[in-house]
Amino acid sequence: MRTMLLRSTVAGLMAASFLAVAPAAFAQAVNYKADLKAAAEVPPADSKGSGTLAATYDPASKKLSYTVNYKDLTGPATAAHFHGPADAKTNAGIVVPVNGAVTSPIKGEATLTDAQAKDLADGKWYFNVHTAAHKGGEIRGQVMK
Repeated sequence: MRTMLLRSTVAGLMAASFLAVAPAAFAQAVNYKADLKAAAEVPPADSKGSGTLAATYDPASKKLSYTVNYKDLTGPATAAHFHGPADAKTNAGIVVPVNGAVTSPIKGEATLTDAQAKDLADGKWYFNVHTAAHKGGEIRGQVMK
């Protein structure tokens, strides 16, 4: 009887520990997007450039994967970044740089910290593309779910 009780207790503890960890292991990826426009820059840029960002964040691996397409910039892109934390009317520092080529389409991924993931989820990040004519950014968009 004592052996059966011990086995039942161990089995119950194992099941409880699995259930406690399972939600994190099976967390669903979250999709984000941004419409990149010159008018969204702070201050607004004089450009006919536009673009889109599509991104996916996987909470289990903490990996952000993204693709940015843009067109009609005043010249070649010189840099591109995720910035934050900031609302749509405020500038902020770089939180995730784009490494490598910034020609359209830009594809990349980054592993986020918990604080970065929270700011992203709270809509406090924006993405922008810089050119020589617009060193502070030519097109920008707030990253939203």
